[in-house]
Amino acid sequence: MRLVFLGAPGVGKGTQAEMVAAKLVIPKISTGDLLRTGVAQKTPLGLEAQQYMTRGELVPDNVVIGLVAEKTASSECEKGFILDGFPRTILQADALSGILQKQEATLDRVIYFVIHREEVVKRLSGRRSCSACSAVYHVDYVPPKQEGRCDECGAALVQRSDDKRETVESRLVVYEEQTAPLIDYYQEKHVLAELDGTGSVEEVQERLLALLSGT
Repeated sequence: MRLVFLGAPGVGKGTQAEMVAAKLVIPKISTGDLLRTGVAQKTPLGLEAQQYMTRGELVPDNVVIGLVAEKTASSECEKGFILDGFPRTILQADALSGILQKQEATLDRVIYFVIHREEVVKRLSGRRSCSACSAVYHVDYVPPKQEGRCDECGAALVQRSDDKRETVESRLVVYEEQTAPLIDYYQEKHVLAELDGTGSVEEVQERLLALLSGT
């Protein structure tokens, strides 16, 4: 089964991708993981990507697309895969279509995780991380026993800069401008399915597995 998970930052698609990939015994593919692996293994594309990453620049599309093409063509993906965070733009979606066409394969389903915008902001801006052991909490959903202190080591909890409300709002604007058009793109290809992303991880997974069982 070849799947793409779409949705704004913080909707929980990464968590669900991990869990469903384990159940279906197929790899979860994220561009972040591909970049880290390519750099660590010193592959040609990994080394090219590292040059941009070292300078703090965005890795260009052609490199990211090349990494995705390599991964999806590998024996590990013979039974399928879940793409999490790719494609992000129409250009990348067209590239993915070309990649799969060369592999004589097609996408089975694109799952669009739907959550109210304010809930996304609440999820992300409420996250806190331990400054010492990196344990993660949430002021509303997973609060520490002592406010501002890690349950594990007692160190101070901090809010990452990219979890601050204004940063989250900016990330959502970028998402809506670049990635949201993919919803129409995949609707026209009749492979898009919307999924209610609200509720617990278990509740969302139950809905997701029920949806996929009808694929």
